[in-house]
Amino acid sequence: MKEIRFVDTTLRDGHQSLWATRMRTAHMMPIAPIMDEAGFMAVELMGTVHFDACLRYLREDPWERIRLLAEALPKTPLRALIRSKSLTSFNIVPDSVIELWIKRCAANGIKHLMIFDALHDWNNLTESVAVAKSEGIEVVVPLVYSLSPVHTDEFYAEKTAEMMTVLKPDYVMIKDSIGLLTPERTKTLVPTIKKAIGKLPLEMHSHCTTGLAPLCCLDSVGLGVEIIDTCASPLANGPSHPSTENMIMNLPRVGFHPKVNGEAVKSISDHFRYVARREGKPMGAPVEYDAFQYIHQVPGGMISNLEFMLSERGMAHRLEEVLEEVSVIREEWGYPVMITPFSQLVGTQAVLNVLLGERYKVATEEAIRYILGHYGRPPAPIDQNTLDKITSLPEAKGLLKWEQPQPSIEELRKEVGRPGISDDELLLRALFQEEHVEATIAAGPIDTSYPSGHKPVMALIHELTKQEDHGYINIQKKDFSLTLGKG
Repeated sequence: MKEIRFVDTTLRDGHQSLWATRMRTAHMMPIAPIMDEAGFMAVELMGTVHFDACLRYLREDPWERIRLLAEALPKTPLRALIRSKSLTSFNIVPDSVIELWIKRCAANGIKHLMIFDALHDWNNLTESVAVAKSEGIEVVVPLVYSLSPVHTDEFYAEKTAEMMTVLKPDYVMIKDSIGLLTPERTKTLVPTIKKAIGKLPLEMHSHCTTGLAPLCCLDSVGLGVEIIDTCASPLANGPSHPSTENMIMNLPRVGFHPKVNGEAVKSISDHFRYVARREGKPMGAPVEYDAFQYIHQVPGGMISNLEFMLSERGMAHRLEEVLEEVSVIREEWGYPVMITPFSQLVGTQAVLNVLLGERYKVATEEAIRYILGHYGRPPAPIDQNTLDKITSLPEAKGLLKWEQPQPSIEELRKEVGRPGISDDELLLRALFQEEHVEATIAAGPIDTSYPSGHKPVMALIHELTKQEDHGYINIQKKDFSLTLGKG
């Protein structure tokens, strides 16, 4: 049987999809040695949004997280991802910052980088890919899947051929972040891309938003995909990925061998099931099919954000109207793929258009930047009426002749005004809110202590020994007896 390799996304996309990116390093560390024995091709750990979540909500140094996990998984490459020129936010970042970011990823223990541009404007990625390769990092470049009159198999064939010439990646990925791929389209898209990349490995990354990702993954391996992205079952399904267990069960039935340790995978899932229950976190479950997803194409996590924005204004009942407006804006804007940052740009503009009762009465700075091409070349031309209306807004005037400032790292150090700080701290201070960086530094080293959920008895003992209302603990099962006293 042909072997299929796995990239585990539990520590990155799994909790980003289901736990609002709130998994702590302590939740990861007890199971990391087991993950290192599972035989994964790579373990995804960080996206740029995880840096923000670590600082803003968890008060954990994200660079320290990388170092801790790199030490805990010495045999398994850690993967991070960066997105084009916007990197950590909706702003466009100087080239010097992106270069230093990649170098610090490598220095702290990242071995794989997924570097993507949702517009498939490869000019945005040439320097990033070159820097990553010079640092000894293996690069996977995704083709971000979308549905529109533009995103045809011919479009993806052309973009893949361009990618192979301009970027020369180590791996190519089909990145179906919105969960729009169907088995029917898989049968035409995968051969199209395989033909263009030759012997280069092809990876499938699909979300279960419409419930079809497991089928698409199974179909794709029969068409030449060698690598699939999966999650431990408690963090799989829903808006997340197919479960590793499901793929292990089904791959042999379609003639393929899953190159992963099933016992280790079970222990990993047991651990995160324990964490979910202990922390009151949701666990993934298969979703019902929703045809509307193919119209608005808004990622599952962002729909909840739109609901929150509307609820704050007493307008929750207008969600469907906003989603309809999303589909109209997307067409007017040349069919951007609905992932960060473009899903947020389109979604926010849709809320403004609906709530203000006049389309494009105002526009966000990021929307204006997109229309003006600051993020890159859109898949199709911008609707001329929309372009005229947005560029005539008062807030657009200062952006019409804008050029990206390109300060050096030394100039950035002077701007930050903290001589002598490390490159890691410099990047955090340059890209994130000062109050969150300060609070994270004040919090000190990351607390990594947490029970190992794959061994429930040991987890119970760990919890009981922390209690103060008893003199001793006695555990008994059949002929086995263990007593722990407070001494």
